[in-house]
Amino acid sequence: DWSSDVCSSDLRDVLSEINQNPMSRYQWFVIGICICLNIIDGFDVMVMAFTAPSVSAEWSLSGAQIGMLLSAGLFGMAAGSIFLAPLADKIGRRFLILICLGISGLSMLACAFVTSHGMLAALRFITGIGVGGILASSNVLASEYANLRWRSLAVSLMSTGYGIGATLGGVLSLAFVEHLGWRSIFLAGGVTTLLMLLVSYWVLPDSLDYLLAKKPKQALEKINAVMQRMGLVRLDTLPIYDKNGTKEAGDIAKLFQGKQGFLTLCLWFSFFLVMFGFYFVMSWTPKILISMGMSPDQGVSTGILISIGGIFGAAIIGLLASRVKIFYALSVFLGLTAACVWLFVAVSSQVSIALVVGLLLGTLINGCVAGLYSISPTIYDANIRSRGVGYAIGFGRIGAIISPTVAGMFLDKGLAPATLYAYYGIVFVLAIFLILSLGKAFYRQHDQDTDVKPVKSLA
Repeated sequence: DWSSDVCSSDLRDVLSEINQNPMSRYQWFVIGICICLNIIDGFDVMVMAFTAPSVSAEWSLSGAQIGMLLSAGLFGMAAGSIFLAPLADKIGRRFLILICLGISGLSMLACAFVTSHGMLAALRFITGIGVGGILASSNVLASEYANLRWRSLAVSLMSTGYGIGATLGGVLSLAFVEHLGWRSIFLAGGVTTLLMLLVSYWVLPDSLDYLLAKKPKQALEKINAVMQRMGLVRLDTLPIYDKNGTKEAGDIAKLFQGKQGFLTLCLWFSFFLVMFGFYFVMSWTPKILISMGMSPDQGVSTGILISIGGIFGAAIIGLLASRVKIFYALSVFLGLTAACVWLFVAVSSQVSIALVVGLLLGTLINGCVAGLYSISPTIYDANIRSRGVGYAIGFGRIGAIISPTVAGMFLDKGLAPATLYAYYGIVFVLAIFLILSLGKAFYRQHDQDTDVKPVKSLA
């Protein structure tokens, strides 16, 4: 029960108030904006997968060259996450998101006017840089504006936005490519991204964490404006905000101290394996199905259904995160994903069945990614959480980057698509062992500390 006279830095902890109070409509609104940002990101990244057949036909590209185009955006995302996202601590997450939207929007527009696959790859890399910065900052905003009870759901819902964006990319490719060419899809994506830049400029708030820690000009006014919309009592003065030693939090060695090191390694390699499998399925499925006898429209339609399934998968595992031990739920998702990958190629000759299996595969595989995003913040203390999560995602990007290229090289060497899918199914089985080991170590460690709140949110 807070009153207006409670403004002492020793008594007032704004972030704890947000954690414990019920969610307001404004908080859900901010999370909704973050989901929209993820929709833009999903479109901008995955549109290459749906336009790959047309791009390949125009320039007579090999599998390795197509793989390079598919990986270029992922290289950019890794670079954006590692080198651009940390700037948010200095200039604010809102400002960085606006910059990254400009980078992504302009580079997407430029993709519509390229004359070679080399130019397209370079611009896809630039687009990825913007997307990487947006993903890192928007995930933090969604997590920060959610309370403790609904944080896992808020982070998982971010993944639904990615699936929606990827689905829109597939739908537009079906509608536009035949009549207007593949360049029209990039043009539409660029215009939409720049429109989102204008929307974000007017309605997206800045990070409360940043405002409290850095205290930029008009910080108190900005904080009170947000708190008033959230139904919290305004601050009379800026509290002293100490995040348990900000300088120490920047030390990567803290991620590997004692038992924390085992948790970090399990999380990193789980991200690597899941991203490795995820980006193979999402990037190569339409082209592989077409090469196996499906028509171009049928191949793209199956890719669209995989993306649609992702919307449901991310939401399902997000809801489970507040009711079931997410480590075990994620292990089930991984096992079912492996089975679905193996089944998918076996039924590819029967289009109607393949579409159903594709929808199920999309639900499961996107749920796996969303589950990892839900788990990652819980295994780190607040003073190393941003760095721990960021590095885990960055390590996963390595798997995402090399996966499409590796697949293209194997296909160029004559490996049968069914055999390739079988190999990638094994990747998800290996991830099960890492997640179960991570969960066992996590609960063993936190059972010894009854004051650790994330245990309640995962039980």
